[in-house]
Amino acid sequence: MNLELNQITTIFLAVALLMLGGLLIKKINFLKKFCIPAPVVGGLLFAILVTILRQTGLLKITLDTSLQSLFMLTFFTTVGLGASFKLVKLGGKLLVIYWLACGVLALCQNLIGISLAKVLGIEPLLGIMIGAVSMEGGHGAATAFGGTIEGLGVNSALSVGLAAATFGLIAGGLVGGPTVKYLISKYNLKPTEVDANDEVAAAMDANSASTGINSQKFIAQILIITFCMAAGSYLGELFSSATGFVLPNYVGAMFVAVIVRNIIDKVNKEVIDMTSINLIGDVTLGIFLSMALMSIQLWELTGLALPMVIIVFVQVIFIVLLGIFVLFKLLGKNYDAAVMVGGFTGHGLGATPNAMANMSAITEQFGPSRKAFLVVPIVGAFLIDVFAMPIIITSINLFK
Repeated sequence: MNLELNQITTIFLAVALLMLGGLLIKKINFLKKFCIPAPVVGGLLFAILVTILRQTGLLKITLDTSLQSLFMLTFFTTVGLGASFKLVKLGGKLLVIYWLACGVLALCQNLIGISLAKVLGIEPLLGIMIGAVSMEGGHGAATAFGGTIEGLGVNSALSVGLAAATFGLIAGGLVGGPTVKYLISKYNLKPTEVDANDEVAAAMDANSASTGINSQKFIAQILIITFCMAAGSYLGELFSSATGFVLPNYVGAMFVAVIVRNIIDKVNKEVIDMTSINLIGDVTLGIFLSMALMSIQLWELTGLALPMVIIVFVQVIFIVLLGIFVLFKLLGKNYDAAVMVGGFTGHGLGATPNAMANMSAITEQFGPSRKAFLVVPIVGAFLIDVFAMPIIITSINLFK
């Protein structure tokens, strides 16, 4: 028996699963502790149900996820609009070092993924999906690039990427805290500051401040977002036709959004309302991830489960060693450096919320770190893509 859900019903189901995931996170401590996103919880439960029904021959459910790309494009555009150069300047030398380390990590994760994929006898493009795409990029990038790679003929790319991102997210929450505690204990580290810097606090508040949302202001943000989406889409198409390289339209939209944000800030800082932008970003992220997870085809992972687990395990070991023996020393071998290693482990294997959860757990126990909470979110939320996106796109084009 076949059940085909149309576009509207699929969106309704995605929102319902998003809500269900949020309710389960509140009830189940494990999910809350490791910062598992609500769409991952709800979407995966539905994917498991669909797989059971399919494999037992009871029911085959087909979803219409054609609007998923629109939600994805909108989300990445809001990420670009959140990139204020003023905050980047305040990060100083530590931000540059941390940023460069994230670029090195993205390159190494792809090298590990591709190399082990060849050793284990699977498609190199799947190695990229278990590399920087799902590790540094998380579920968002796994969904985006999974669609791109499936368009190149690798049918299981999306499923592999989302599964790897889920494993990475859990691993990032598990190893981040113990890694930082090891550094603090070994070097007897103590917080170097107690009070937040006024300039930094003011800049961060300005980046998120709002005088309240109204319809006129909200529509103005939608105008800016849709302009960036349109311009970025054309930019991606022009780049691809001129160079022959695959450049997803959301990448172009995100970079256009960065330029637009900082040009508008020069003219009138009150035009961009980050409360509205973040609200739109949160909603579109939740829906597009829910749609991606609920449509994941778990039965495609049967022959790829062991290679995927092996590659993710190596990725986890690598990032822990890189954090302890390289990044910690480059950042100054002090308490702030240790806390930033925890953030690095969190978003290097999962997502920025994972990084924030790791750092919050550490600072609640050992004391504050203003520098870590300035540098890690800025790099993890956007700057990381400046290096990661070109590395991922180049890798895909080399092995397509």
